[in-house]
Amino acid sequence: MLAGRIKLTPKEILEKEFKVSMRGYNQDEVDQFLDIIIKDYETFQQEIEQLQQENARLKRQVEELQKRPSAQVGTTNYDILQRLSNLEKHVFGNKLYE
Repeated sequence: MLAGRIKLTPKEILEKEFKVSMRGYNQDEVDQFLDIIIKDYETFQQEIEQLQQENARLKRQVEELQKRPSAQVGTTNYDILQRLSNLEKHVFGNKLYE
């Protein structure tokens, strides 16, 4: 999913080396900034993984819940019809079924 759109991994950021020139950036500042970016990337990756797992769990839960009502309704309807039939027999006797 998302992995195809992300161009850098924390390891690639950590291992990235920049050329040094006469009037280049302060290497310590760049390294400190890259350390922050690496930590953010790791946090994002963990969060994405947790959300993907939660999403999969919730999808499974929805599937299970969608399966339940039809079985319960069928059983409930059957029980109701059976009770009505028994009640009719009790109230009207066997005259209904003759």
